[in-house]
Amino acid sequence: MKIGILREYKSPEDIRVALSPEQCRNLLDTHKDLEIVVEPYVKRCYSDAEYEAKGIQLANDLSDCDVLIGVKEVPKERLIEGKIYFFFSHTIKMQDYNLQLMKQLLVRNISMIDHETLALNGQRIIGFGRWAGIVGAHYALLMMGKKWNHYDIKPANACRDMDEMLAQYKGLSFPKVKIALTGSGRVGKGALEVLESAGIRQVSAESYLTETFDEAVFTVLDTPHLYHNADGSPVVPAEFYENPESAVNGFTAFSKVTDVLIHGIYWDYRAPALFSNEEIADDSFKVSVISDITCDVEGSIPITLRQTAIEDPYIGINKKSGAEVSPFGDNTIDVMAVGNLPNELPRNASDDFGSTMMNQVVPELFNFESSELLQSAMICHEGKLMPNFAYLKDWPELF
Repeated sequence: MKIGILREYKSPEDIRVALSPEQCRNLLDTHKDLEIVVEPYVKRCYSDAEYEAKGIQLANDLSDCDVLIGVKEVPKERLIEGKIYFFFSHTIKMQDYNLQLMKQLLVRNISMIDHETLALNGQRIIGFGRWAGIVGAHYALLMMGKKWNHYDIKPANACRDMDEMLAQYKGLSFPKVKIALTGSGRVGKGALEVLESAGIRQVSAESYLTETFDEAVFTVLDTPHLYHNADGSPVVPAEFYENPESAVNGFTAFSKVTDVLIHGIYWDYRAPALFSNEEIADDSFKVSVISDITCDVEGSIPITLRQTAIEDPYIGINKKSGAEVSPFGDNTIDVMAVGNLPNELPRNASDDFGSTMMNQVVPELFNFESSELLQSAMICHEGKLMPNFAYLKDWPELF
């Protein structure tokens, strides 16, 4: 079997990789009937020279590979007929912007396995969510320093690695603010790592709502905190996930005491937003810094007007008019909405991601036809949708 490691063509540029040089070497030493080649890419977080130093072949032509592995979407015109592909395709929610990509996956008889669909016992086994949470929480701390003129720290992308990023917190004096972190999944846990590393104290949601503190504190808010039934009672998560449109907003009480919002919880478009555009103009709305890790444009955070870039990460929103203005001005709510946060700590994120690829995914390729993990994750094969993704047949204009 021959595996090709793809370079990334997505814009904005992504410099992560699915397998590091060391991980490629480990796989080759473990599986004697395996070949790995890497498509050259000068901007990748691991250089071509680092792969060559581990004895990994570089090749621009990957057409003789059996399996092709990337991170982001492969441009539809670069798809090779009949291959097995792994990448984040962003098609399983019928994302309109990738309709043509999905069509080509079918037309070219590609076996498509999305990293997002790889799961055991209903739980995803691979992804960059933790790193999105880590970088997103760091942005919140960085923005706090800018907003209240307390300190100045480097963004994650200006640090060599996570250790250098975290080392900046030593000796910092944080403003006396309340921080709400939404979600306790991979993203939320990553954000939690950062807040704990910064030495910020966690308090219960009840204390957060009712008490004042002489220090920065944070609380973690999950679905029952954020959404209520019509009678005001917290939703039952399982019922909410089935019927999110029946819920009403439960965040309003928290918006009156929250200074900084780190938003990392999954949002279903059928559910209410956390607040309305009208609410932000009210004097009772206290949130003034938002690190929107979810980056759902005009979604759960309605003032996330667009995704931002690492080079220009912030949006300023005037509280009274709701218009976009320069960030960190008077009377603004400042929003971070970078869409590729793990790309700011690319080597850390790639190493973590590649570890799962190396240990749990690649070995399954040697039993491809009988692998429950791979077969259940496959979106399409030989021009047809696979059973778990048959619902995509209802995607308008797909067929």
